[in-house]
Formats: sequence, C-alpha cells, structure tokens
Amino acid sequence: MATRALLKGFRLWPRTLGARLFLILLAGLAIAHAMSFTVLFFERYTAAKSMMFNTLENDVSTSIAILDRLPPAERPDWLDRLDRGSYRFVLGRGLSGTPALDARGAEIASKVRAAIGPKYPITVETIPGPNFRLQAHIALSDGTPLTIDVNPTGVMPLADWLPYVLVAQLALLVLCSWFAVRQAIRPLVNLARAADNLDPNLKTPRLSETGPSEVAYAATAFNAMRERIAHYLEERVQILAAISHDLQTPITRMKLRVEMADDLDDRDKLMRDLGEIERLVKEGVAYARSAHGNVEKASRIDLSSFIESLVYDYQDTGEEVAITEMDGGAIMTRPHALRRILTNLIDNALKFGGRAEIEVERRADEATVIRVMDRGPGIPDDQLEAVLKPFFRLEQSRNRDTGGTGLGLAIAVQLAAAIGGSLTLRNRDGGGIVAEMTIVQAMA
Repeated sequence: MATRALLKGFRLWPRTLGARLFLILLAGLAIAHAMSFTVLFFERYTAAKSMMFNTLENDVSTSIAILDRLPPAERPDWLDRLDRGSYRFVLGRGLSGTPALDARGAEIASKVRAAIGPKYPITVETIPGPNFRLQAHIALSDGTPLTIDVNPTGVMPLADWLPYVLVAQLALLVLCSWFAVRQAIRPLVNLARAADNLDPNLKTPRLSETGPSEVAYAATAFNAMRERIAHYLEERVQILAAISHDLQTPITRMKLRVEMADDLDDRDKLMRDLGEIERLVKEGVAYARSAHGNVEKASRIDLSSFIESLVYDYQDTGEEVAITEMDGGAIMTRPHALRRILTNLIDNALKFGGRAEIEVERRADEATVIRVMDRGPGIPDDQLEAVLKPFFRLEQSRNRDTGGTGLGLAIAVQLAAAIGGSLTLRNRDGGGIVAEMTIVQAMA
C-alpha cells in the first residue's frame, strides 16, 4: 500500500506550464544534439575505417618486406617506426584466439590477406577481451614468427577534452531552454499576479504594456478591463450614495407628519420604523463613502494618544473599554478613517460581549497591529470571512437591535484597505472574537 501511494504521488509530468515547456524544449534540443553528434561520429568512424583499410593495403606489404630483409638483430628497432596506431607489428607468435568468422573480423582479415599476398601463409584470429581485436600470424623467410596486431578501436581515438565540451554544450542547452521558457512564462505570471491582486478600489500600478505584441495586447486588454470594473463599481457606489442621500429628505418629512399624528401607539411604531430606515440609509451612505476612503489626506499621528482619547470617550459614557497592551508610536495614516474603523469594531465588541479590550503591537517589520477583543458568543469558523461582506448578518431575524444592518464590518474592511491595511477576524481562546487590523505600510 505504501509503495502504491508513493507511485501515485510521483508525477513524471510536472504540474507547472513552465516546467513542461522547459522539459519539452530541453528534450528536443538534447535529442537533436545527440543525433547530430551520432551522425558526425559515424561519418568520422567510416572515414577513419576506410583510411585504415587503405593503409593496410598499401603499407602492410611494404612493412613486412622491410622486416624480412633486415637482420634479425635490427628488427626490434623498426617496430616503433612501423606502428600505425590501428595496427602494429609484434615479433613472436602473439596471442592465441579463435578464427575471425564474424562479418567485421572477416572483412579485416580479407584486407590483411590481400595486402600480404600469397607469399606468406597467414592465420587470422579474434583475440578475446573487452574490445574487438585481431591478430594475423605469419612467418618471415627465415622462419621468424611475426604477428600483425590489429586494433580497430584505435581507428578514431577520442580527445580527452571531448567530454568537457559535451558537458559545456549540455549546460548551454539547459541555460538557453530556461531563458526561453522564462521569457515566455514571465508575462503570463505577471498577468496572473495582477489578476490575483485586482482591486479596483486601490490605486495599484498598471500592468506593463511593453514587450512582444501579443504580451502588450494582453496587458492592454487587462488594464482596460480593470478600468471598466472600477468604473462600474464606482457607478454602483454613487447610485447607492445618491439613493441613500435622497431618501433622507422624505424620511424627515414622514417623521414630522408622524409626530403630528393623534394615535400615540401607531405614531410610536411608525417613529421606530422610520428610525430604523434612517439608520439603514445612513449606513448606506457611510458604506458608499468608505469605498472611496482614500480621498482623506494622510497625516502623522501619535497612535497611543489617538487610541487613548478614543477609549476615554467611551469610558466617559459608561462603556467598558480598556487598553490591555500599548506599543504605539507615530504613524502616517488617515485619522478619520482609522477612527471609524475602531469605532465600528468597539461597538460590535460592546454589543455582543459587553466589554471591549484593545491591544496595539508594533512588529519587527514595522507593521502596526491593532486588536479589538471581546468575550461574546463568537462566530462559527466557516462564517468568519462571510461576516465581513456587506449586508451579511449571523442573526437572521432582521431585528436591528440584534442583527444590525450588516454594513459595519464591511465599512471597516473598506476603510482598512483604503489606509493600506487589512482586517481579519478569529475566535478568541476562552470565547469571544479578536478583530485584528494590520497596517502593513505607512500611508504617504
């Protein structure tokens, strides 16, 4: 079972497009290079073998005639002079072997016999060993045995530097394949990263429209799409803001008319309904404005004093809000947006937990983390992200006192992004929620 699981997890074909293109390109170039090397090597071997046969036919008879006419004492001195690399002469009977019956051995044997002629009886044998080797045995006129040692592997010796050249060529193929794949994949990676980070509400840099025509066209289309999305979102937000703003006037008139009504019970009910409608309208306006929270100018504030002032305001009204840890300092941010974020988070903590605790931490990477904690009922883990979306409420009774409008956390998320931060929720150990806002960079 373990072996089967291991084989199942092992993939011969990689997942990424870059790795696949790299393997295909490298394999194709390597195979083409190997084929070219094989053809060249075979051509050189054929030419060298032809040259060896010509040398056998032209030189062997002359060399034997020289050795036959020399005095026996002078023959050893001439052996090195007659050495041709692919064959050499040895005084003596040589090594014993088997008759050369295969096609290669028979071809070489016929060339040797043709070169020597009928004057000298000859026996050609294949010598056992790791390499192909022949020996032709003859006897000179005075009866001295002479052996012609033929070594075809020496026909075309390989240079010592050839392996290094092959390794260098392989490294060049790998480098060129990697560079080609990188040039082809990098625009796709940049496009995927830009699509992943797409947020029309943030002023992110446009995707570069330089490079090959296809890449430039794709980048131009993506930038145009982002601008259209931002335009559509802005129109929706403006419509929401306009409707919410225009509703305030008729709501005010309706409240005035209700106040003049005679029936006290109906008047109180209508006033409560109108109050809820008015609160929803105000939240809609606030959400629309938060979508464009970056219009506020950034300024440097002392975070410790800022949060302490906010906490004192709550304490003056009798609310239980406390600072448990303060590691603030001066930061560049948009104060009104930050105040609205903290107010929404503290109000939620007071509403569901009855008490709010605040922690401020300055991390080593210069990011500032502000946590607002409560001891309320908490939120199911599978809905921690959903509650950050507009008009989502855990409490489905539509009661404004228990469920709210569903815009408070959405507004906080919008404003957090506008000041260069992020907002996340997690359940607290021992019960409750931790709302953590991280300002990842100073706002210019």
